[in-house]
Amino acid sequence: MAKQLAEVLRAVPHALREDLWTRAAEPPPRWQQRSQDWIPAILVLLVVAAAVLLAGSSNQYAFAYHLGVPIGLLLGGIQSAAVVGALFRPVVAWWATTLVTLLTACTTHAPSGSNALFPWTGPGLTAQVAVLFLLALRTRPRVAAETLAITLLLGVGCARFLGQDQQHTLTPSIAFLTVAVVVGGLLRGRRLARRQLVEQEELTAEERARRTLLEERSRIARELHDVVAHHMSVISIQAQVAVHLAENPSAELRENLAGIRQNAVEALTELRRVLGVLRSEDTPSDGVRHAPQPTLDRLDELVGNVRGAGLTVTTETVGAPRPLPPGIELSAFRIAQEALSNAMRHAPGATVRVEVGYHPSGVTVRVTNTAPEQPAPPSPGAGHGLLGMRERTAMLGGELATGATPDGGYEVTAILPTPPPAEPAAPAAPTVPVEDTP
Repeated sequence: MAKQLAEVLRAVPHALREDLWTRAAEPPPRWQQRSQDWIPAILVLLVVAAAVLLAGSSNQYAFAYHLGVPIGLLLGGIQSAAVVGALFRPVVAWWATTLVTLLTACTTHAPSGSNALFPWTGPGLTAQVAVLFLLALRTRPRVAAETLAITLLLGVGCARFLGQDQQHTLTPSIAFLTVAVVVGGLLRGRRLARRQLVEQEELTAEERARRTLLEERSRIARELHDVVAHHMSVISIQAQVAVHLAENPSAELRENLAGIRQNAVEALTELRRVLGVLRSEDTPSDGVRHAPQPTLDRLDELVGNVRGAGLTVTTETVGAPRPLPPGIELSAFRIAQEALSNAMRHAPGATVRVEVGYHPSGVTVRVTNTAPEQPAPPSPGAGHGLLGMRERTAMLGGELATGATPDGGYEVTAILPTPPPAEPAAPAAPTVPVEDTP
């Protein structure tokens, strides 16, 4: 025990030097970071308070302590400036007010009168309280406790050995100083707790958004897995059949077609092995699992289901419908499905219009709804609709625009580009035999 106590005592000077011999402070309070307009107002308030303290302190030092007007103005100016400086350098400001108090107590006599404060003057005690409050608000609790202890020890020592009959005035001074540090520390703790709560909420929101994004990408990958697997299977079958369609195929052709089929089978196996893991999260029924992925041909069926739920839906097709790549067909159908689901959920009683436009460079899906006729019921949580639309559109290199309409409704427009059609190979030029001339 004695050894541990000795180690603690040896560590005290180092801790005091590390805590008190510094100009560092914590970042400014939240109101300084959020609104720069408050800083001039706070500074003006502190400057006015410092001017009032300067007048009172200089008068006390010049006449009650008989130090003269120049010295009184100097000491009062240091204490008043410390009040303003404590907002930025609280430890330095505390050193300034403490040294002024110690210097005054050691070089002057205590003023006469039973109500006279010592070793602080009335304005000096006010400045000390303000500095300690700002210090406790801006530094660690250990630093605030150390400065308060040193301040109280200094006051008790000066009153005991230099103050004669002013010791009875220490009680209110000690109470004011202690309350200032306690209140400042509590406000600092509350501010830190709120900051940590906000940071935790931000982290939680980011994690929720990231998890939602991953879930939506997994769902899209599960759907596209079926499309890609279908094409790989077709390639494998075509490569196997092509040999039987050619008359007297050469060995090189057989070898190349066998290699194409083998590569397609291996790619399909790897695709199922990697993306099949996504199926383990939810195990749908066999009917759902093996059902073909929907395309725009099933848009009328989707609209019919929505109408059966009580929503008025009109459809329009612009341009001549044509077959699209399976991934684009699937994404276009899912975007229309998500937009209709959002309209049912957030715009009850509204009229919805679904427009599918075919153009040479791709397809456009536009879903708009009018303003809801009645308030929408509260949503149970954050949905994945808009996020899924953005992911599908970005995956295909398209564009998505969502937002409110002037009449109070909502609009979703997705432009999905299609790859340019492959140009047919130019026929080989016929060879013209060249006759030898005699």
